[in-house]
Amino acid sequence: MAQGVKIVASSHYVPQDIVTNDNLATIMDTNDEWIQAHTGIKTRHVSLRGENTSDLATKAAQQALAQTSLTPAEIGLIIVTTFTPDGLAPSTAALVQKNIQAENAWAYDISTACAGFIFGLSTADKFLKAGNAKYALVISAEVNSKMMDFKDRASSVFFGDGAGAFILEASEQSLLVAEEMHTIGNAEVVHSGRIQPLHELSADNYPKTEAFHQEGRQVFSEVERLIPDHIINFLKKNDVTPSDVDYFIPHQANLRIIEMIAKKLEQPMEKFVTNVTKYGNTSSAGIAMGLDELRHNKQLAGKKVLLTGFGAGFTYGSILCQF
Repeated sequence: MAQGVKIVASSHYVPQDIVTNDNLATIMDTNDEWIQAHTGIKTRHVSLRGENTSDLATKAAQQALAQTSLTPAEIGLIIVTTFTPDGLAPSTAALVQKNIQAENAWAYDISTACAGFIFGLSTADKFLKAGNAKYALVISAEVNSKMMDFKDRASSVFFGDGAGAFILEASEQSLLVAEEMHTIGNAEVVHSGRIQPLHELSADNYPKTEAFHQEGRQVFSEVERLIPDHIINFLKKNDVTPSDVDYFIPHQANLRIIEMIAKKLEQPMEKFVTNVTKYGNTSSAGIAMGLDELRHNKQLAGKKVLLTGFGAGFTYGSILCQF
């Protein structure tokens, strides 16, 4: 039985169309100066050509597979983390399984919003260690744009679309050194895709989905209250200090939140992987995309990397990786 997992390959994919802050200013009362000052975001990639979440996930997965000699039939498990699925059924993971022709894989979605990649990576780790599969594909993919109310300038300026995909292999190595996850049930701070139940039987009834909404100040306060202490205590339990960590990859909520976390941890921003300025908040995909970029831009052998996700639910958690 394997003792751990290792990363075989990774990739990320974003839609072709880039939406600038000035583009948003043409459809809502905002401007580039305000958006950058409050979020640090300059651009975001938006799916304007009919690509849905499964399409982004499929392309990221195909790019990752192309880096290996594996065939899709060798993938035994596919997990897609998303809170913007193509639909409630079939799962987005099932659509990816069909698209890449991974005929031997069983597939399902995980919905823990912006902490999704943490939960997906942790789950795949357990299945591979248990011997249920040799290779797993973990994909975090979001088309946030389809859930936005573009009259809600406090929310819609943050978000972009994207996907990150990782192929994991059961191994004697142990990439995941430690993990910790939490959930605090709160349906009001961040919510998306609500479907109301019936109040009467009528031929006119038809499902209606609510747009994404967040209480921005409350989200920032919640993150400020919980996340720095969570990171410090989590690392301390594992005999690691923030200074021992070589790279931090937090959820790409907005640059100001990442700067706040760095300050609270008394660590330089140079140690924090950020892609939010060019991609916006890509929900669960942000950490996956950041880790993929780090893997391809830095030599990680011997390095400690901390992944920390937080988002709707309120759900948060961290994984400490030793490369």
